[in-house]
Amino acid sequence: MLLKNVKSSLTRISKSLDNAQKSREFLIKSSREVVILCNEAIISVHKSDIKTAKQKGNLAKKLLDSIRKKSDIELYRYLITPEQELVETFALIAIVEKSDIPSSELLGVKGESYILGLLDCIGELKRLVFDNIIMGKVKEAKKFFEIMENLYLYLYPLATYDKIVNETRRKLDVNRVLVEETRGAVTEEVRRSSLIDAINKLNK
Repeated sequence: MLLKNVKSSLTRISKSLDNAQKSREFLIKSSREVVILCNEAIISVHKSDIKTAKQKGNLAKKLLDSIRKKSDIELYRYLITPEQELVETFALIAIVEKSDIPSSELLGVKGESYILGLLDCIGELKRLVFDNIIMGKVKEAKKFFEIMENLYLYLYPLATYDKIVNETRRKLDVNRVLVEETRGAVTEEVRRSSLIDAINKLNK
């Protein structure tokens, strides 16, 4: 029979594709749970509830570690988003706690995910800066801005690898605008604060 080998090959391939599809569906569903936990952790950070943020972050990491064990290299692309969300979460928590941002090895993520997660963290730092300005904490706002700017400067040279790490250049372009906007707000607030201090000294 001329089609004997074709039939047996297609049967084998069909089983393989069916398993791949089931793995893909599992990864998408589980990854969504990781992203939700990370989003909840970040919201907790902005509410100054670091304890809850850590709990959510650790749950997300534990879940992602278990997902990674059940996935293969061919389906890794489905882990990029949850991994970068995890990086963003742990980086933000570390910055608020004034501790070192975890390395990619410590978080167990790929280089691509680490870069994208740090790029996303810059947007969250802008929010921290503005929140502190609103609360009148100018020194804290300045410290967060310095971290924000330095993080951007560390990441900027990686624009060269935009064809390898997708979205790098676009995110850097967005972050450049964020840094400049935040710089303007901090500068204005520092001047305003200095003027108020000068007036108060004159009135004493």
